Amino acid sequence: MLLYEELSNKILRAYNNIENCLGKGLAEKVYENALCIEFDEMGVTYERQKPLVVEYKGQIVGSYVADFYVEGKIIMELKAVSAITNEHIAQTLNYINITHSKVGYILNFSQQDGRGFKRLLGQAARIHEE
Repeated sequence: MLLYEELSNKILRAYNNIENCLGKGLAEKVYENALCIEFDEMGVTYERQKPLVVEYKGQIVGSYVADFYVEGKIIMELKAVSAITNEHIAQTLNYINITHSKVGYILNFSQQDGRGFKRLLGQAARIHEE
């Protein structure tokens, strides 16, 4: 059983709906807007362009913006690139750690071959799912 299985299924259903309708290769912002429509129709709550801060010894030392934070549980990054890279994975894992989330997704709308999404687990979730 997957952690947040029902929510994960909704995310992947939205991803597939968008990709089937709009196809590949549009701007990332187009897919972001479409994803909001899908989530609204599904009743999924989300924060879009979620600000994230990194603190060190009580001081802010950096800031980032995650594309989506879904139901306060799952971090999501959208891409419109030829392939998901190690840098995309590292970015999303950092966002998972910053938010203390257990699950993250990279949804790539321009993947030419293979699966265009990747599910990532934070440290706490790896023990649960492995």
